[in-house]
Amino acid sequence: MALRHAVLAALLDEELSGYQLAKSFDLGVANFWHALPQQLYAELAKLEADGLVAGREVVQESRPNKRLFKVTDEGLAELERFAAASAKPSMLRDDLAVKVQSSDLVDTAPVIAQLRERATFARAKIELFESLLLKFRKGLGEEEFLRGGERIGPYLTCLGGLVFEQGYLEWCERIAGILEARKSGGRHE
Repeated sequence: MALRHAVLAALLDEELSGYQLAKSFDLGVANFWHALPQQLYAELAKLEADGLVAGREVVQESRPNKRLFKVTDEGLAELERFAAASAKPSMLRDDLAVKVQSSDLVDTAPVIAQLRERATFARAKIELFESLLLKFRKGLGEEEFLRGGERIGPYLTCLGGLVFEQGYLEWCERIAGILEARKSGGRHE
């Protein structure tokens, strides 16, 4: 997947400025694609040059003008081609996993601290995803929303992020507990 597809998907529901797109990535898209604001601005320029998004200038009083972007028909066609193409398997690249892999030969105290820190971060992400899921449903139960909600794509990707963070939290807590038990001379069962 290229950044262009993540940007096109983020622009499906409404026109966004580059700033709003960056905020959208931080909240919703970040669970499956990370991008820095400068990468997003550069990608918007490429997408506009390729005719996949259209930008328009919005004049604002007492603030600088801004550009809003929306997906064009060509952009929708590009997403259609992308959706039909085979998906490549995901791969996890995580520096903390490399540190855990090395835990037999390094001081585990910093690794344990980082596992606990990541667990705290995962808890915060879980809370965020849970609140976003409620917001998407607008008072409906999950099954009712999934059967009849207008746009479930963002909900489903948010659900994927929630499941990932729950699993990651469980892993961090379990591995920290194992390393702590081994460090104190106890055996973990």
